[in-house]
Amino acid sequence: MSFRALVTQKAEDGSVSNAVETLDAASLPEGNVTVDVDWADLNYKDGLCLAGQGGLVRAFPHVAGIDFAGTVRDSSDSRYRAGDSVVLTGWRVGETHWGGFSERARVNGDWLVPLPKGLTTRDAMIVGTAGLTAMLAIMRLETEGLTPSSGEVLVTGASGGVGSIAISLLAKLGYAAVALSGRPENSAALTALGAARILDRAEFLADADKPLEPARWAGVVDCVGGNVLGKVLKQVKYGGSVAALGNTAGVALSTNVLPFLLRGVNLLGIDSVMQPYEKRIAAWQRVAELFDISAYASLVEEVTLETLPEAASRILKGEVRGRVLVHPRAL
Repeated sequence: MSFRALVTQKAEDGSVSNAVETLDAASLPEGNVTVDVDWADLNYKDGLCLAGQGGLVRAFPHVAGIDFAGTVRDSSDSRYRAGDSVVLTGWRVGETHWGGFSERARVNGDWLVPLPKGLTTRDAMIVGTAGLTAMLAIMRLETEGLTPSSGEVLVTGASGGVGSIAISLLAKLGYAAVALSGRPENSAALTALGAARILDRAEFLADADKPLEPARWAGVVDCVGGNVLGKVLKQVKYGGSVAALGNTAGVALSTNVLPFLLRGVNLLGIDSVMQPYEKRIAAWQRVAELFDISAYASLVEEVTLETLPEAASRILKGEVRGRVLVHPRAL
């Protein structure tokens, strides 16, 4: 049976294009579970894949989409049967394996998790990799001793998908979450999600750099990297930790050893792509219990496969706030 997908092609001159095509089942990659996709979402990585940037996609034609949620169509994996609702994030699906920008996907059952109780497939894509990563970061900070009584927690890139969900989750857990953002027009939305206060990114970076700056943050969820992360590290309180999970401000890191030697600061790397099954289940369950989907509704945009490339262009320019959901069928 045929299905529609947004197919990315690369021409001999190196240019990349995207178009909705009708494919047959034989086009699907290898895997032991086939899923009818209800919803996917748009992440920064997806923008790179659709633009042919970052070297994430090595073989064309390709179907991007690092996250999706839907219903099992058929399965030879004993853990899943037809009719089960499932979620996929990570495992380089959408990069090296065809992903969720399609009405149908075929994957390895090891990459799936059951849809958490209390969430619809649409809810799961509001969460997606962004929410899963935010929850993993908070859980790691808690493992290092962070509690609501420790002090303020800074979230950088707070207007984006990961940052805005991190603000919501932290507020729900009782933390004083401070939102650092370069988009003041989103201040009201971040306050509504629970941000204790908003810091303007330009003003934050304009302060003179010193090897060690006044200690301000008990913990940090850093979604951007680059010069922002370099400055943040100098402001973490004694024994505090920074959970680093993004690089939209760049992959280079300029810092010095004093925050680590004089304040015992911890820099924690957060990866959601290859997380073991048990940790994924635990993080998804906490998200399902904590995340207020209805409060986040104003930060959700829906697109179709046809309008997805334009949204992908916007996410690469930093013009997307919150989450973009992809419906593979016409809305």
